[in-house]
Amino acid sequence: MRFPGVLREERGSSPVEFVLVGTLLTVLTLAVLQLALAVYVRNVVHDAAVEGAYHAALADTTLDEGAERTRMVITQAIGAAYAEEITVGTSETLGHETVDVRIRAPLPVIGLVGVPNALEVEAHAPVESLGDE
Repeated sequence: MRFPGVLREERGSSPVEFVLVGTLLTVLTLAVLQLALAVYVRNVVHDAAVEGAYHAALADTTLDEGAERTRMVITQAIGAAYAEEITVGTSETLGHETVDVRIRAPLPVIGLVGVPNALEVEAHAPVESLGDE
């Protein structure tokens, strides 16, 4: 019988194994890099929200200046597409006025292209006052 000898032939199996394993490792590496990029974008957007909230909470600044500061930080770090929906307002927490910054941004899925408004972060800062209260 010739078939058992042919089936035991291992010529050509190494290139096939290399392609299969190499493809799997490449996909795994790209997935880890994409996850790292998504975490980086989330951290940049959150840090920009915190900075914008604290900037807007200063006694000599306005809420619009806080929004502009937030927009500037995001635009410089990852691009203007992530700074399109920024909301700044005030609220009261434990009897003290606070500035609230909310940002809705895309969540990157493939490179920097992602799901619109899937990432939402919020930051708060106590309002600075110059008088004795």
